[in-house]
Amino acid sequence: MPRLVLAATAGLFLLSGFAALVYQVLWVRELGLLFGNTAQAAALAIAIFFAGLAAGGWFWGRLAPRVRSPLKVFGLLELGVAATAAGHFVLIDLYHIVYPALNAAAGDAAWATTALRAGLGAIVLFPPAFLMGGTLPMMGQHLVRITGRLATTGTAVYALNTFGSALGALAAGFVLPPALGFTGAYALAIGIDLFVGIAAIAMAASLALAPDGKRDSDEPAAAPRRTATPQTTEPALSGRLVALIACVSGAATLGVEVLWTRLFAQVLQNSVYTYAVVLVAFLLALSLGSLAANGLARLKTPQPRHILLVTLATSGGVIAASPWAFHTVTGGLAYVGAGASWLEYLGAVSVVALLVMVLPGILLGITLPYLLRLMEAARPEPGEILGRLVAANTAGAIVGSLAAGFLLLPWLGVSGSLLVLAALYPALMLPVILREPIPWPHRVIYATPAAVAVAGLIAFRATGPAATNLNADERLLEVIEGTHATAAVIERGEHRLIRVNNFYTLGGTGALESERNQTLIPMMTHPEPRSVFYLGMGTGITAGTSLLFPVERVDVCELLPEVVELAERYFAPWNQGLFDDGRATVRAEDGHHCLRHADTEYDLIISDLFTPWKAGTGNLYTREHYETGRARLAEGGLFVQWLPLYQLTERELGTIARTMDAVFPQVVMWRGDLFADGSVIALVGTEAGVTVDPDALVAHGRSLADNPALPENLLQAVNLRFYAGNVSLSGLFDDAPLNTHDRPVVEYQAPRSQRLVQAGEETWMTGSRLGFLYQSLAEQVPPAEDPYLARLDSAAHGYVDAGRHYYFYNVLRMNQRHDLARTQLQQFLDLTPFDQPPGDPEAPTTRSSWEENR
Repeated sequence: MPRLVLAATAGLFLLSGFAALVYQVLWVRELGLLFGNTAQAAALAIAIFFAGLAAGGWFWGRLAPRVRSPLKVFGLLELGVAATAAGHFVLIDLYHIVYPALNAAAGDAAWATTALRAGLGAIVLFPPAFLMGGTLPMMGQHLVRITGRLATTGTAVYALNTFGSALGALAAGFVLPPALGFTGAYALAIGIDLFVGIAAIAMAASLALAPDGKRDSDEPAAAPRRTATPQTTEPALSGRLVALIACVSGAATLGVEVLWTRLFAQVLQNSVYTYAVVLVAFLLALSLGSLAANGLARLKTPQPRHILLVTLATSGGVIAASPWAFHTVTGGLAYVGAGASWLEYLGAVSVVALLVMVLPGILLGITLPYLLRLMEAARPEPGEILGRLVAANTAGAIVGSLAAGFLLLPWLGVSGSLLVLAALYPALMLPVILREPIPWPHRVIYATPAAVAVAGLIAFRATGPAATNLNADERLLEVIEGTHATAAVIERGEHRLIRVNNFYTLGGTGALESERNQTLIPMMTHPEPRSVFYLGMGTGITAGTSLLFPVERVDVCELLPEVVELAERYFAPWNQGLFDDGRATVRAEDGHHCLRHADTEYDLIISDLFTPWKAGTGNLYTREHYETGRARLAEGGLFVQWLPLYQLTERELGTIARTMDAVFPQVVMWRGDLFADGSVIALVGTEAGVTVDPDALVAHGRSLADNPALPENLLQAVNLRFYAGNVSLSGLFDDAPLNTHDRPVVEYQAPRSQRLVQAGEETWMTGSRLGFLYQSLAEQVPPAEDPYLARLDSAAHGYVDAGRHYYFYNVLRMNQRHDLARTQLQQFLDLTPFDQPPGDPEAPTTRSSWEENR
């Protein structure tokens, strides 16, 4: 084949792999939005996609030797992928129409819900994946013209496709969504497949022409294959054994990827970027493994069986050592890149990913392509053997990823699970050794070390590296390495807290007042809060506070089942019987999915504090999410979005406020506290005409205190000091970009902002910067002109102003400006019925936070 034609063909296959990974990333995200961002939903989507690849590899691989022009069929497959992928736009819109009714019909039956999601997911994913599965067999059938070069050419083709996949993962994680939006990125992938398909068909037509311009009766791909001089006379391994090795190695490889991803979650910011870095590093390692297999396939000695045995043995060894290696490279699960700027942070993450994953990944990547070398003696058709190997390997990958995530990880933890997967490699050595052409006693002798290694790795239960780190003043009560996250309950002095993935504190008893305020502040303003929905739960203290009111229904959805289990077990004294009260229902599900398919309307929807840069969290700040929330509100209802200002810059806050304002006719801001640093606020979305009811403030206050004699002005002042201003009328955020599912500004901007803050190039919305915002809100919409406060008298308007003065008092005191601080305090006291400051302004000790520097 001419070099120029060969290079063009390779380029097309590289683009094919690129587009395939872009599709995969976008499909998993889209189905997560449809079915919920749970580990089960993600695993289901990946399993369906892999099932399509496996079925396609098997079907098209059998067909490949019988087609006249494999290159032309490759082009047709690419066009088919583009066509079926384009149908995604119609199908997703159709799902949003039919899924609610089908989901309601499934009811609470887990099997019915899973079957429904599998069926709907298969309609979207299976057809294009089935066609994708045929591209490697067809390309292999086209390129492998000499049977003795099946291994060298086949491994090169596999490496090329995997490298294209790594580039696709890199583009989908870093470039395409921010630049084009998800719809644009998807359209680009479709366009690439259309180009590849048309170009491949045109190339096949040109190759089929004879030199005189007439079509030859035998196109190159259909011509008899030449036979190279065999590199060895060693008999081929049986097809069944090769398929078994491909299947089991696929299970181990994908299982290891799942577990390594969990390890990295303990030391990274877990944004879309860091997940992309880990995925790219893994795919790059597999691609290098294919190149290594290509080099090994060219060796004349030692025999291929022995090279395979060494590869399997070393693969098992590096997997078994990987938990300890990871612990060493990260300095005992220390946060990677602490204090680094954005580019420095990406560099630090990439270095760790390469150090931890490249050598093991290369070894894992050798096994599958090197099996082609062991099949050469049988002189199989290249397309058929590639299809069979891909089908077996991908089927094993489905089993391995599911088993690692849902069976091994909860049962054995990361370290124990990696040891079990490591045992699969010496187990694969046994049938190869037992088929060696040597006397049986020698086979048994050589197989014994492998059998001992299998038994030892499975039985070894020594304590692995710690799953979570502790400060000197902390004591671990329990840790759960579950399907979604590694969660721990930690005792710090007299307080308890929940920590997820080593660095994120969900809250605890040291922030008791602050966590209760997240319910008290919004519920005090509603005249009759009967039904409440909580999106996120944490310790359960916030949701449990609603049970102090005469509510009739409280629905709580928390994404992490590990957190639900720990909150029920360790925080019962503080969550007001949340798990025992018949009015409350707690579900371990994706909150957005729960809300979208809720069967009731709520007086309040309260969205918890979330880490804005964490992958998937940005979806909870989108226009589509707020539209769902508005549709689920009862008349006069409140949608309450709590925000951690100690994790947001002005850009993210502006985007979230602007997005809510685009959905709700009225958005107002309430403070969750009056701390000088580390504050939280609530953006409250309502319909037009909703106002603060001063009588409700008094009635609720007297009921909660069980004291009907409490003065009205005192109760009003206690609550109204937290009101910050009217966001909608202020116009302060009108120029900020909208955050949508298609253009997820927050998800891609927040990780960068976090690094800018850590590097000292940006600041969070705290301290003086937050004070300027409060002042601007008051200047743009004074309390007396705020329609949300229309039912309040002038004295109550003064209570609103007083809260701002008290915040300034705390900021000035923190900055050692005591003279000015006393002036602000006096203004606060002059405007309120208080005789003294209402409490110590020191921030809580176990507030929800990302503890990078602990």
